[in-house]
Amino acid sequence: MPMQRKTITVTEQQNFWIKSQIDSGKYGNDSEYLRELIRLDQEHKQKIAVLRSALIEGEKSGISKRSMDDILKDAKKRHSLNV
Repeated sequence: MPMQRKTITVTEQQNFWIKSQIDSGKYGNDSEYLRELIRLDQEHKQKIAVLRSALIEGEKSGISKRSMDDILKDAKKRHSLNV
């Protein structure tokens, strides 16, 4: 994938943090660290979107006639938890 050059400005404290992450050995340079932050933000936003969608779907489904115990048992069963 072609790379695009970006220029950013950070505070002295932020710069110290970025450098400490590089010094830890996990990242080779500032760009690697910032790309990782962007990937994590993208994943987080995607998870939030999925959760919002599920909440909206649940809200639209209306009020259930099942008991809380039945709902909990079904949820545990769906997620392979001991009932």
